[in-house]
Amino acid sequence: MRKTFKYRISAKKETTAKAEYWLELCRVLYNSALAERIYAYKMQGMTISCFSQINQLPDIKQENPEYRLVGSQALQEVLERLDKAYKAFFRRVEQGGVPGFPRFRGKYRYDSFTLKQAGWKLEGKYLYVRNVGRFKLKLSRQIEGDIKTITIGRSPTNKWYACFSCDNVPERRLPQSDRTIGLDVGIKSFLTDSEGTKVENPKFLKRTLKELRVRQRKLAKARRGSSRRKKTKLRVAKCHEKIANQRRDFHHKLADKYVKGYGIIVIENLGIANMVQNHKLARDISDCAWGEFFEILSYRAEEAGREVIKAPRFEPTSKRCSYCGEVNHKLKLSDRTWACLQCGTIHDRDENAAINLKRFGQNHQEVTYASTQCVS
Repeated sequence: MRKTFKYRISAKKETTAKAEYWLELCRVLYNSALAERIYAYKMQGMTISCFSQINQLPDIKQENPEYRLVGSQALQEVLERLDKAYKAFFRRVEQGGVPGFPRFRGKYRYDSFTLKQAGWKLEGKYLYVRNVGRFKLKLSRQIEGDIKTITIGRSPTNKWYACFSCDNVPERRLPQSDRTIGLDVGIKSFLTDSEGTKVENPKFLKRTLKELRVRQRKLAKARRGSSRRKKTKLRVAKCHEKIANQRRDFHHKLADKYVKGYGIIVIENLGIANMVQNHKLARDISDCAWGEFFEILSYRAEEAGREVIKAPRFEPTSKRCSYCGEVNHKLKLSDRTWACLQCGTIHDRDENAAINLKRFGQNHQEVTYASTQCVS
């Protein structure tokens, strides 16, 4: 399987200065390539491919000697990154979503460069990058598999990281389990499972909102380009970083609990992008970060040999009675408990949805098994 290992790195000031110079050169190249594509389309109605722009790199190095210091693969990856942004733009246009045309990158808005098979060397806990210098890795765990790419990145709080994207990483399969569970996510309770367990929503952003507002007001009042503004901007970034780290840690621990305990985990295929259009709930939904949790749950389950099943988006899990199957079409979002008009069963909205998700997963497995038997 494919997996990325991320480590904090440190280096001398001279080395980080060279890495920042690489980032600046990559940013300028990205903006120049984007400007070329826009100009070609406006003036001649033609599109420039990624390969044609990559073929121009030798000429760019000839005209701009500073680019000779940057690895060829790093420069190629910049143009490939722009090409991915264009493809994502056209994909969103075809799907009828918000297009989001590729934007020019301002200063400090280009924070990573990628190396592939050349230009670097790894010796124990030290990473050597040609024309940059030596980085020391804080190896919290061993790198596994075959290293395909290395990405050197800088966070908004000026911390440096190295990400090793590895192929053929051995799976860490857990003992087989035939237990199935449904998970229904929400705002009041972050998660309710089909066994009736409710996980409280920690609301990391809401807890830090007062402190964050004070720092952001100070940032708004600070004069642009001043030392005070730089310091205040760093404090705001550290506040956001702490919230993100707390949320990620919570998601990993919760996902680990369910992956270890159950063989099949059933979740909803939520349209989160549409849900955040509700301005009354947008901040609370973003604070929960259900999409990040589902992503962590999915890759941890894959690594452990578990299965995550997504129920269809418009399946009435909350409105369907888990006892008799009757659908309550009059159920509102504000109704946290409701009684079935058909059988009289009183339901907790979230627990009922989780039970229906579990049942969907069990039925899905039966259909899959039956179809496999027919084929064999």
